[in-house]
Amino acid sequence: MINETLIRQIYTDHTPEPVYWHRYFSVLMPFVEKDGVLHLLFERRSRTMESQPGEICFPGGHVEKGEDPLLCALRETEEETGILATSIEVIGPADTIFGYANYMLYSYAGIISYEDYCHANPSPDEVDELFLIPVEDIMQAPKTEYVENIRSEIDPDFPYEKVGITENYAWRVGQWPIPIYDLGDTVIWGLTAQLIGKFLENLERQGI
Repeated sequence: MINETLIRQIYTDHTPEPVYWHRYFSVLMPFVEKDGVLHLLFERRSRTMESQPGEICFPGGHVEKGEDPLLCALRETEEETGILATSIEVIGPADTIFGYANYMLYSYAGIISYEDYCHANPSPDEVDELFLIPVEDIMQAPKTEYVENIRSEIDPDFPYEKVGITENYAWRVGQWPIPIYDLGDTVIWGLTAQLIGKFLENLERQGI
């Protein structure tokens, strides 16, 4: 019988889930101090990968079912860079990207020692190279931003009359920023650049 008792059973201590399918990803923003200068660690994805070959990104990947996003970021970092997760000092959560294409990207700030970075052993199947960029160089890098316009494309057999609307219905649309940081030989764009932009905003809030 459907009654209040049943509703209480469903929603008491209920863990919210996304409506319809959703994908989760998680990355680490690794900070490395070298000779007193703070750097960010990046990786260039293997050019043999089917997804985003050769792009510059932070270590991370897909959150497996039932996996904590932080543990995912640490696991993926270890698998991709060869740097042990247990040697990474996690500072805390960074910012989250809610993607329009049914995904969410978590990020976490962490510290890796320069010694561990020097002894990294990146996976050749996933990573072409690891490298450091001083934070101050990123702060001074020219930034441009472009916009992807998101439009609605409705199934041609949608029953407009049944639901009481016309084909001119004002479906929701949106815009998606595509930032680009130009550091000469290195160009960082997309989701990684979005996370960097939020990091720089956080620096500004600290008066930097």
